[in-house]
Amino acid sequence: MKVTESSQWTAANIVTCIRVLFVPIWLMAAEGAATSLVTGAFSLSSLAVALLFVVLSLTDSIDGYLARSRNEVTTFGKFLDPIADKLVVITGLLYLLEQGLVPTWALVVVIAREFLVSGLRMLVATSGTVIAASNLGKLKTATTMAAITGLLLVLAFPEGAFAAGLRSLSNLCLYAAVILTAWSGIDYFVKSKDAIFSE
Repeated sequence: MKVTESSQWTAANIVTCIRVLFVPIWLMAAEGAATSLVTGAFSLSSLAVALLFVVLSLTDSIDGYLARSRNEVTTFGKFLDPIADKLVVITGLLYLLEQGLVPTWALVVVIAREFLVSGLRMLVATSGTVIAASNLGKLKTATTMAAITGLLLVLAFPEGAFAAGLRSLSNLCLYAAVILTAWSGIDYFVKSKDAIFSE
C-alpha cells in the first residue's frame, strides 16, 4: 500500500520527529553533566548522557524498521530521516569538540560533507528525484555514532588505563567514520551525476 500525502504522519515519521525534538534536550543534559565533572571520579551523569545518546542513535534503526515493515516509506520520511541523523551526529561532535575530545578538522570534514550532500539533494529534487540514504551513508552514520558514544563514555570514567584504551579505540572508530564520510559523499555525487549534468 502506497502512503498518500494525507497520511505522512506514520509511526516511523513520528519517531523521527521525536528524535529531532530530543536533540536539544540531550545537549542540555550533556552540558549539565559537564559542569558537574569531578577530576579523578566516576561520573554517573556522564554515563547517563552516553546512554541517552545510544537511545537517540538507535531510534534511527527503529524508524527505518517501522517504515519498511509497515510499508509506510514516505517522501517526508526520506527527507527528514537524514536530517535527524545529521542533527544527532553534529550536535554530539560539537559537544565533544567543546570537551577537547574531537579534533576540529574531523568536525569540518563531517559538516562540509553534510552541506555538500544537502545541496546535492536540493539540486536533484528540482527534477523530481529524492535521494534516499545509501547503505554506505548508513554505515558512515553508524560508525560515527559508535565513535561518539565511546568518547562520551570516556568522560564518565576517571583517567587511567581503561579510559585511555577506550579513547584510543573510539578515536580509531572516529577516523574510520571520517573516511566513510568523505567516501559516501563522493558516492552520492557519482550516483547523481546524470541529474547534475542533465542540462
